[in-house]
Formats: sequence, C-alpha cells, structure tokens
Amino acid sequence: MCVFCEIIKGNIPSTKVYEDDMMVAFKDLNPVAPVHILAVPKEHIECANDINADNSKYVAHIFEKLGEIASSQGISSYRIINNCGADAGQSVMHLHFHLIGGTEMGEKLI
Repeated sequence: MCVFCEIIKGNIPSTKVYEDDMMVAFKDLNPVAPVHILAVPKEHIECANDINADNSKYVAHIFEKLGEIASSQGISSYRIINNCGADAGQSVMHLHFHLIGGTEMGEKLI
C-alpha cells in the first residue's frame, strides 16, 4: 500500500492546499519550516529514476503550479527538495516534492 496513493484516493486524511486532475499538494505532517507542503503526482511514479516520456507531464505540471501554491501559503521565497531512494531519505516510495519556506534557510542544504 502506498500512503500517498491512499491520500490521493481520499482514504487517508490530509490537509490539502491544492488539487487538480494531475496532482495534489498537502501539508507535511512533520514540517521542518513554517510552510512545508508535499506536491504529489496523481499517477504513481516511484522516484525520479522512474520519470520518462510517458509520465514527465506530471512533473512539469507540478513545477508549473508550485509558484501558485507557494503564493497561496503567503511565501514567494522557498526551496524545492526531492529525495530519490532510501539512502537519499525518501521514506514514501511515490515521487513527491517538498516545498519549504516561511523562514530564512541559508545556503546549506544539509
């Protein structure tokens, strides 16, 4: 069972901030900043390694919407993070992007 697929289906509750036919964005349960949103394609794609010509439209669409989502959360400066694989910290094996902001983060990533 994929937790994000269950959220997309509405079987697991989430605090959605945006949804359309290609993606859903919701608040992270363990935020690392005042704004921490997860943007998830509605098609199950395991990680960045699995993006291809058939499904890359989902990634493009998410990136087209991230600025709008950030603005809806009151921020114009933010960081986008994607983890691919367990060693990189991916805990849910469904492609997702962390939109993080609302505080000064500096240049250091880890």
